[in-house]
Amino acid sequence: MLELKNICFKRDGKEILNNVNLKLGDDKFIVITGPNGSGKSTLAKIIMGIEKQDIGQVLFNGKDISGESIDKRANEGISFAFQQPIKFKGITVYDLLKLSSGKEITRKDACDILSKVGLCAKEYVDREINASLSGGELKRIEIATVAVRKTKLTIFDEPEAGIDLWSFNNLIKVFEEMRNIVKGTILIISHQEKILNIADEIILLNNGKIEQQGEKENMLEAILKKEKIGCCRLGGNGNG
Repeated sequence: MLELKNICFKRDGKEILNNVNLKLGDDKFIVITGPNGSGKSTLAKIIMGIEKQDIGQVLFNGKDISGESIDKRANEGISFAFQQPIKFKGITVYDLLKLSSGKEITRKDACDILSKVGLCAKEYVDREINASLSGGELKRIEIATVAVRKTKLTIFDEPEAGIDLWSFNNLIKVFEEMRNIVKGTILIISHQEKILNIADEIILLNNGKIEQQGEKENMLEAILKKEKIGCCRLGGNGNG
């Protein structure tokens, strides 16, 4: 479904990603983890086209999309949720869900998707996307906006960023239900142990290279054995 070939990226003379090769299958829940500065978020942005690799290819469903814009990649079937959800003054949650879906959806459709991400639909469907919403509320609304697109690949860049512990614990419950909401592969950038625990597959990125990749059970054990807890900060709730 997604294949990265020999991805290299430098910023201000510093090597961020070094010859990354990666294949992601269909209908998987995958987490990319690793220490701060290992290139996790950069890799996610390269997949979406927000950043452009210096060398290498991005293949999606067998097609080379390396030179395509963000819009074209979105049309191909890739969604992206940022660390910090964007606020839209004057736009309601319902308006945003309609824009995200790319088609006319009913208020019932909007309420259904809000309920699936753990929000009381009647309270939120007409709310404006502004500073009156908490970090946890904004995060759930953002999840709803990408979920309503039902794309083949949905990317979340450190979804735990900027939310409190209560919201984070409830966010885990939402992600546990994501298979029923998003029909496709979910790729999460995170160093949170609770998120790693609900993955099918874990990829460990370190110093801009893929150090290990495998099934969750084997990967968690390997990470602990190699004393990666400190560098990956498993179990904490900070940014990375």
